[in-house]
Amino acid sequence: MKDQIWDSGYGYKPLAGKALPEIIRYKLKLAVPMAAYGVFYLVAFALIENWNRLHYTVIHTTVDDLIPFCEVFIIPYLLWFVYAFGFAFYMFLQDEKSYHEVCTFLVIGMTLFLAVSVVFPNILFLRPETPPRNNIFTYMCERLFAIDTPTNVTPSIHVYNSICVMIAVWKTDAKLFGSKMSRVLMTVLGFLIILSTMFLKQHSFSDVVVATGLALACYILVYRMGFVFIGSKKSRLLYESVFEQ
Repeated sequence: MKDQIWDSGYGYKPLAGKALPEIIRYKLKLAVPMAAYGVFYLVAFALIENWNRLHYTVIHTTVDDLIPFCEVFIIPYLLWFVYAFGFAFYMFLQDEKSYHEVCTFLVIGMTLFLAVSVVFPNILFLRPETPPRNNIFTYMCERLFAIDTPTNVTPSIHVYNSICVMIAVWKTDAKLFGSKMSRVLMTVLGFLIILSTMFLKQHSFSDVVVATGLALACYILVYRMGFVFIGSKKSRLLYESVFEQ
């Protein structure tokens, strides 16, 4: 039973036969590290966003000038919040091994993003000054621009986290993604989210390239080299601390 907590594909299988309060207690302990990191990230991000710097490096490439503004991409752009964090939560419920891998992937990239934002303050001036059209999508874009500053944009976390999900969805054994069609749909949505960052002028092409390079490096670290912040040994120790006392 001790080995099954990590080796089994689904999070709840090793807990079969356990009382619901015990399962909840175990899952809550499992959730604490990422919940704590989430608070840290949001606080750090808010402080950096409100830090008035004397100098910002302007992010711009010639490719950006070739990409038109397309407000319809606001839909996949906003879906990213459910796509990335909804996927991580589902892994938390259904596939503990994948949950650890995804969390490691996310924490590495998001922490590096914070570090880059501190030592390399950057900004972009790609957004249209006035909406090119008048419709519900441009209205949604205006609301987005009003609350999201064009500073600290590289690497793109939208892109990085989307690539993380696109990789993990092909690695997980969770039932929801058991069919090839579901995985293909998640991959297509991931690509649309990546494109949305450029078509909404939220990110430069270079932000996407940097995020992609970082994601590929983390893919090698996590999925090829097997690095995770909470590995099988710690996972079993956590299980024992709850059920083997």
